[in-house]
Amino acid sequence: MKVLLVGVGGVGEAIAAIAKPRPWVELVVLADYNLARCQEVQAKLGQPERFPIEWVDAGDQQKIEELARKYHVDLIMNACDPSFNVPIFEAAYSYGCTYMDMAMTLSEPHPEQPYQVCGVKLGDYQFERAVQWEKKGLLALLGLGVEPGMADVFARYAQDYLFDEIEEIGIRDGANIEVRGYEFAPNFSIWTTIEECLNPPVIWEAAKGWFTTEPFSEPEIFEFPEGIGKVEVVNVEHEEVLLVPRWVKCKRVTFKYGLGDQFIGVLKTLHMLGLDNKEPIKVKDVMVAPRDVVAACLPDPAHLGDRMFGKTCAGTWIKGKKDGKPRQVYIYQVADNEECMQTWGCQSVVAQTAFNAVIGWDLLQHGLWKAVGVLGPEAFDPVPFMERMADYGFPYGIKEM
Repeated sequence: MKVLLVGVGGVGEAIAAIAKPRPWVELVVLADYNLARCQEVQAKLGQPERFPIEWVDAGDQQKIEELARKYHVDLIMNACDPSFNVPIFEAAYSYGCTYMDMAMTLSEPHPEQPYQVCGVKLGDYQFERAVQWEKKGLLALLGLGVEPGMADVFARYAQDYLFDEIEEIGIRDGANIEVRGYEFAPNFSIWTTIEECLNPPVIWEAAKGWFTTEPFSEPEIFEFPEGIGKVEVVNVEHEEVLLVPRWVKCKRVTFKYGLGDQFIGVLKTLHMLGLDNKEPIKVKDVMVAPRDVVAACLPDPAHLGDRMFGKTCAGTWIKGKKDGKPRQVYIYQVADNEECMQTWGCQSVVAQTAFNAVIGWDLLQHGLWKAVGVLGPEAFDPVPFMERMADYGFPYGIKEM
């Protein structure tokens, strides 16, 4: 398989590192706007012919297509912030290859009732083009990171093997990771984090369809496994709520994330000051997006691994019935930062996201996942994916609750 990897940040680096031991991965083109970053990652990988580097503007569809043609790639992997999804998605369609991302096209809040009614939903742009992809015989596999991605696979597995009837599917994400040496240092892209956490969270119910609520609503205490313990989680906008109901039969879908009081306080302050704005404003003689300034002021998550300590847990909680009896299960994956640094040279949050994409490549390459159109992970057989998780160094667990 030959892959054009667009975006060589923390997750992009981890994808390349996890793909490196796989002999069927013939070529991974490391393409980014920051060529020095590509050179840094290429040097760490140590195989320049197998991991060539290219400069690319992820917003330039034509340039992405040119690189795809130059290397005759089979798949374009989008490892950029989701603001670049449209040109990368369209480049794969125009060039004629498989497309994969880990977060779908962005939403737009309802102009009059943002906390009650959906406006443009995550992924709407992509799903509206599903018929075109089907007619062309191409696959766009959306949301194959950890959340969305692995969590969606778990939801499909629960439907197929663990439950007769599902009342609610809730993605629950929590950690006990601390970043030492900084008063505030997110361990994932702050651009994406602001987008997720300050947009109106989406909930799906069979009786109502998709609707929105206030950011950080419905707090609950969730007990995470493997020593992480009890963490308060709150509603956050996330792709699983838009994906799971399309393929998994249930009555309700939610996503809740353990942010912590300090993080929520910082996000609220950024919003209050307008620093979450992604549209450029004029500062003296320069046009700059406030959100980009915030991102530039914070440490790069890709270089925080040696300062991070603890574990992160991603998983899917399912409530329903089996053989007429009530049942609750949490299917999860826990990544230890120290272990990820030792094995991959990448911090746990990005490594836990990246391995899922490489398993997806694996399943496509070996014909275990086959389809055309615009699809989420739930559309495929979950067993081959879950069987490979331990082999990739990220075993799953199942906890009865």
